[in-house]
Amino acid sequence: MTFKEISIDSPIQEKVVWAENCYQAMKAQLLGDEKIADLLIRYREAALVSHGEMDRTGVVNECKDCEEREGGSCCGEGLEDRYNGILLLINLLLDRKLPEQRHDTLSCYFLGQGGCLLLARHVICVNYICSKITEKFDPTKLAMLREKEGIELEILFLLHERVKEVRAKL
Repeated sequence: MTFKEISIDSPIQEKVVWAENCYQAMKAQLLGDEKIADLLIRYREAALVSHGEMDRTGVVNECKDCEEREGGSCCGEGLEDRYNGILLLINLLLDRKLPEQRHDTLSCYFLGQGGCLLLARHVICVNYICSKITEKFDPTKLAMLREKEGIELEILFLLHERVKEVRAKL
């Protein structure tokens, strides 16, 4: 049941198909692994806390406003190229459906009408904040957000490594 690892340079559609094939073939074994199951629970909670903090600080509204009024570029086309198959597989394990096509030709493949379609996001997607935001927002609030993002990313790293480890044994 081994699947050849897909290259980071592969087109995003190939990465999505690879992740979905792995998910279908290995879902039970991956979700049955106690460490993965625990990390998925911990990650979901940490990501929701991090996203909630983004909303509370006003970053979400600022990004949405930039996207709508200025054609924001933070979630631009090509950002999806940073994603690997394992990270997409983790999203499937978190019950996130991967899109079959891009919503907007100028935006990231994973950016939908209501924002990012993924829960488990690449590190650049989690912690990049433009200078407009860093100059506008209270540094104390941004530091609290950074702390929560750090927890999210640490758990995601552990989850990513465990999924790779278990998948390699199957």
